[in-house]
Amino acid sequence: MSDQPIDFNQHVRVPEEVLFREIDGESVILNLDSGDYHGLDEVGTRIWIVLQDSGTIAEAYAQLLSEYDVDGETLKSDLSELLGELRDSGLITIETP
Repeated sequence: MSDQPIDFNQHVRVPEEVLFREIDGESVILNLDSGDYHGLDEVGTRIWIVLQDSGTIAEAYAQLLSEYDVDGETLKSDLSELLGELRDSGLITIETP
């Protein structure tokens, strides 16, 4: 993962060449151009959906914090790690709203 920090005031955008498919609560994200993909479990799939429905990463973080019994710092760290992995694989971009 790159050392570039995740700015929670930005939002996640899914490039046109990225395909998302959910099957029985789990999902796969595939970059059709590069062939890079990432599998998500049930929680990861929920995070993906909340990120798509939120204006900013901070809004998604607040929503997820209200849904899951998790420490705020742990969620922030896990969310940053997941977003970094997805960004570095070309499966999302993180942009200013």
